[in-house]
This record gives sequence, C-alpha cells and structure tokens, in this order.
Amino acid sequence: MLTDPWIAALVALFVWWFSTGAILCVVKYADRHGPKVARLVTFLGLPLLALGVLGVRGELVAPGPQPYLGFLSALAIWGWIELAFLTGTITGPNLRACPDRIPEWERFLRAWGTIAYHEMLLAGTLAGLWLYTRDGGMSFAFWTFAVLFIARVSAKLNLFLGVQKINTEFLPTALAHLPSHFRIAPMNWLFPLSITALSFAVACWLERLFSAANPVEAAGFALLSAITALALLEHWFMVLPLPDEKLWRWMLPAPKQNSPKKTRPEDAHGL
Repeated sequence: MLTDPWIAALVALFVWWFSTGAILCVVKYADRHGPKVARLVTFLGLPLLALGVLGVRGELVAPGPQPYLGFLSALAIWGWIELAFLTGTITGPNLRACPDRIPEWERFLRAWGTIAYHEMLLAGTLAGLWLYTRDGGMSFAFWTFAVLFIARVSAKLNLFLGVQKINTEFLPTALAHLPSHFRIAPMNWLFPLSITALSFAVACWLERLFSAANPVEAAGFALLSAITALALLEHWFMVLPLPDEKLWRWMLPAPKQNSPKKTRPEDAHGL
C-alpha cells in the first residue's frame, strides 16, 4: 500500500504538517522558559539528528531503493537544524535589528549576518550528503534535503527583496531582530523565477514518477513531487491573502496577552 504514489504524497503532506507543528510547539515551550531551556531543548533533540544520519546510511546499504527511509532521514536532519535555529542556538553573529535608511548592500550583509551560521550548516550538510551518497545511486535523502535547501534559500531571498505577506505569528523571542532585515513589497524580480523553477522541478519529479522502473521508485518520486509542491505552495503563501498560519495555530498554546507587538515581519512557514 505504501508504494501507491497517492499514499506517498499524503504521507509527505502529513509529515510536513505534523513535524512543523511539533517543532513550533517545542520552540514555543522553550521561548516561554528562557535561553537555557532553549539550549537544553536543542541538545535533547540530538537523537533526532543521529537517527537521521543513521537513516541515510541505512538507505545506502539496503538492497534496493528505500524512499521512505531516505525521505524521513532527511527530514530528521533538517528538523534538528531548524530547531537549533528557531531556539536561537545556531543563528548568526548579528543579533541586532537593522537600522532604517541604510544602503542595500549593507542591509544584505546585516541580513546575512543574522542567519550565517545556520545557512552555512545547511550548506555543509547538503555537501556532506552529496559526498556520502554520490556513489550509491539514487538517494532520496539527498534529494529531499536538496529540495528543502533550495526552497529555503529562495524563500529567504524573496523575504529580503520584499513580498506582500509575511507571517510573524510563530516568531520566537530569540529571533525578534530578524523581521527588521526583511520588507513587505508588492513584488520582486526573483519571485517569478522562484515560482517557475519550483514548478519545473515538480514537473521533473512527476515525469520521473510516471517513468519509474518499479512501484518503490514511483513512491520515492511521489514523495519528492509532494515536498517540492509544498515548497511551491509556501512561496505562493507569500503573495496570496490566505491564512496559512491556521494550519498550526490550534496546535500551539495561546500567546501571552502582554507580548510586545512586532512591527516588522519574518516568515514562519512549514519548510
């Protein structure tokens, strides 16, 4: 049953939704209890990272393709890195808000400084996965992580250049300085390119799905098609007036009534 492409797509959708909600719940808990608890939560999450690494190895040594193992392993690695970012454990050297009326090149450098360590960790992990899996045939772990990484870079650049809608509801205190480095704008030159590239990627995965040699490979390409389509959807959330935050709001504790208002936004989408 799990080899059915529709089941695989539903699995990808559920894992995306549930894992995002779980991470946000943990981050909200840590945010309410201070920086020490945030660092402790990141440390306690290391088994998730270890399971992801072991899963990548398991995908390579298993006889035949293991799409679910590779997919879930990549998400486990990605999830721990995102947890470390959202708790403020691994971010960047710049912890200050961006001043108004500065040159674009300086705004870019300041924005990069807020996330530099995290982005370098993601890039290093992607490179490590490629080096480790390049001789083992099709690795669904590598391609899942690659899709998430490319979509992440695209989303951040679009936020920097300016989009119409940016959700700030789930932004933790540790990252309160991030919103000042992004802007709201009707459109930017990168957004159409991002949408086109992600749409092309979805089409490529679907082509591989329909030409797969066996049902197991078809399930793997269905997982990749679904996660790429979700990345595309999240890009559209930046310009369409849709309340996507409601997907996870009901899972989280109610916000404090005396929480300070945030005047400039940062994203909090699932990927």
